[in-house]
Amino acid sequence: MVRSEIQPVEMLPLVSVITPVFNGARFIRETLDSVCAQTHADWELICVDDCSSDNSCEIVQSYADKDSRIRLIRLEVNSGAAVARNAAIEAARGRYIAFLDSDDIWLPYKLEVQLEYMQTNNVPFCYSAYARIDEHNKVICTVGVPQQVSYQGMLKTSVIGCLTAVYDTQFFGKVAMPLTRKRQDFGLWLQLLKRIDFARGIPDVLALYRVSPGSMSANKLDAARYTWNIYRNVEGFGLWRSFYYFLNYASRGFLRSKFPRLARKLNVLD
Repeated sequence: MVRSEIQPVEMLPLVSVITPVFNGARFIRETLDSVCAQTHADWELICVDDCSSDNSCEIVQSYADKDSRIRLIRLEVNSGAAVARNAAIEAARGRYIAFLDSDDIWLPYKLEVQLEYMQTNNVPFCYSAYARIDEHNKVICTVGVPQQVSYQGMLKTSVIGCLTAVYDTQFFGKVAMPLTRKRQDFGLWLQLLKRIDFARGIPDVLALYRVSPGSMSANKLDAARYTWNIYRNVEGFGLWRSFYYFLNYASRGFLRSKFPRLARKLNVLD
């Protein structure tokens, strides 16, 4: 009689954390540590290196050697954050997809709070408030969020910080980011919002977004150009419809920049 061994069923992680990496050696340890410190421990972290010239890969691999939940994927050609994020989404095994860039930080209870909220309230797409920090981890300001945002509202101003977004693949399936060099997260939020009435916001600060020289936040003209590209080439809007939404985007950006207190009072957020 031949005995057959029963193979153990592989336990899949509940959450897949998506982290694109490009020359992130300076801050990536803090990023990885913030994921490892999560009070909700049922996650996998997929880091996709986009041909870094520093020792980012070595740092990530040293963490992966110690924690099997961390994986490193290396792209052969520098392709941009959208390709890197999409490679991680394709490799993801978790029900929920969450995003964290290689210089940002999650607070320890980030995943726990969001997953409990999503599962309790049957929410497939969720985001939260966050704080902006400088290169020395000093808080610059807090970015609040509305309780909910629709597709039409998102077109006028992006209220979802990528480092706070979580979506449910059991509801949406795996949805990739559009292949634009920048603002691809904005394009993804629009894709998801076409399929639901609202994404839901949590008012608690759950993450820290690092603002550094050369970042998207420091280059408003560049951000505006890629936002226009989303309207025209990703959403496929005509000239006048694109201009309408871009005017909303630009005017709200001006209000946030020049009159931040009034912007917060009017709930004009980004």
